Amino acid sequence: MIRLFAGVPVPSPALERVTGLLEEFRERTWPVRWVPGTGVHLTLKFYGEVADERTDAIAESIAFAAADTGPLSLQLAQLGAFPSWERARVVWLGVEAPPALELLQDRVERHAESLGFPVEGAAYRPHVTLGRVREGERLTGAAIKALRDRRLSDTFSVDEIVLYQSKLDRQAPGYIPIRTFPLDA
Repeated sequence: MIRLFAGVPVPSPALERVTGLLEEFRERTWPVRWVPGTGVHLTLKFYGEVADERTDAIAESIAFAAADTGPLSLQLAQLGAFPSWERARVVWLGVEAPPALELLQDRVERHAESLGFPVEGAAYRPHVTLGRVREGERLTGAAIKALRDRRLSDTFSVDEIVLYQSKLDRQAPGYIPIRTFPLDA
């Protein structure tokens, strides 16, 4: 069994801006496990634990979803938290995107559904996960204000979807690219 998800990597130089932000946050004493800079991406679909032999079918479904999409122009935006700042479990960086990204995510989702994977219940909200608040901890008011006031505005173009394997680690998850699918028009 392996943990799989489909995502869009954030390329340079926007990646450097995000990793710089992460380095700045790591210096704080906030109760957050920050993602490694190598883990910066937008998730399109989390498949979860799957049998190794299902990887080819998942890859084929992503290839179908990526076909005729074309590169997408995205922009980094405001920071946020799930489910809310006061009860934050995940700190994220929003991404402003054209409707084509939501359509791409929906295509990935529908192709996954045809393979028996459940559809995500919430509306798609493009974001880069920056960190996870430690179990049983809360962000202080000062931390919330500092995070809420941050915004990046870098634009970047994405031209591929990556099927990643996620390896859980006590420090932070590791993401291993398994296959890459070009966003060709």
